Amino acid sequence: MSLNPIRPWRNIERRKSRQIMVGNVPVGGDAPISVQTMTNTDGHDVKATLEQVIRAADAGADIVRISAPDQETTRALREICRESPVPIVADIHFHYKRAIEAAEAGVACLRINPGNIGSAERVREVIQAARDHGCSMRIGVNAGSLERHLLEKYGEPCPDAMVESGLDHIKILQDNDFHEFKISVKASDVFLAAAAYQQLSEATDAPIHLGITEAGGFVGGTVKSAVGLGNLLWMGIGDTIRVSLSADPVEEVKVGYEILKSLGLRTRGVQIISCPSCARQGFDVIKTVEKLEKRLEHIKTPMSLSIIGCVVNGPGEALMTDIGFTGGGAGSGMVYMAGKQSHKMTNDQMIDHIVQLVEERAAKIAEIAEETV
Repeated sequence: MSLNPIRPWRNIERRKSRQIMVGNVPVGGDAPISVQTMTNTDGHDVKATLEQVIRAADAGADIVRISAPDQETTRALREICRESPVPIVADIHFHYKRAIEAAEAGVACLRINPGNIGSAERVREVIQAARDHGCSMRIGVNAGSLERHLLEKYGEPCPDAMVESGLDHIKILQDNDFHEFKISVKASDVFLAAAAYQQLSEATDAPIHLGITEAGGFVGGTVKSAVGLGNLLWMGIGDTIRVSLSADPVEEVKVGYEILKSLGLRTRGVQIISCPSCARQGFDVIKTVEKLEKRLEHIKTPMSLSIIGCVVNGPGEALMTDIGFTGGGAGSGMVYMAGKQSHKMTNDQMIDHIVQLVEERAAKIAEIAEETV
């Protein structure tokens, strides 16, 4: 539960789920909601893929998925898994033998789609490989690739069909005494995905992987994901998330974290509260925020920073943030520390000064944390 005794209207009571392990990352139960992404490099290219995995991990990814369509990719997974700073999930479609090879290569989790992996016997072989090599699994139901008999039964992809597909596959895993699995029911339609996930959340205690699949480009996909995932997370549904964008995987990670941060479900790095700017602004808010976002990317310590162009809302926002800057007049503004006025600073030196204040605060928090260990 996201507990806030002072402001109870901000509480989120998370759905109770079993906990599994994806490598060394716990998923479900009372574990933090983990953030995932997926590489888009040529899976045969170990160097390029590993570099992208590392960049995603540096941005905050807890888990990274890699598509494994052929033997050359599953062979490459051996070195990638060995060098990766985060657990690797192998994305499997159509060829069940790729799942077995990926498990042997050392992946932490196998993602299989019940609509295209093959017969129950083939799935059982994948289960055995996962058990033999300590892998968890994700049942990945997708509205675009439902089993033919379900499409014939329901006429089109719908929440009932998606959940039935997922529950049928859960039964196969459980009948084989395999319980280290999570499940997703993704769709590109926000309404369909949300309804399916709500229904699924009541039908199983398995950890749930949230996503709006094929959400689109950076702006459109971010909005769709924020609407769909945000509402489900607000309801307490979801144990791990992936934002699917036609963009750099690092951007997926950033958006995922911002969604979680906006709901108080994860904290990492600097959260900037800034105004859209108007004619009252005492400095160029938009350019300032762009520069600060770039220069503060390396800060992982949770911290809030308000950048407000004028004194209408600036002092009030600064009361609620760790560090704040409010535009004034005559080429300077007011710096706030812990909600209180601290000192004036000229606009031309403000960015360097704020970066310094943030870095000093992060270092102090790290020092205190070390002393308490």
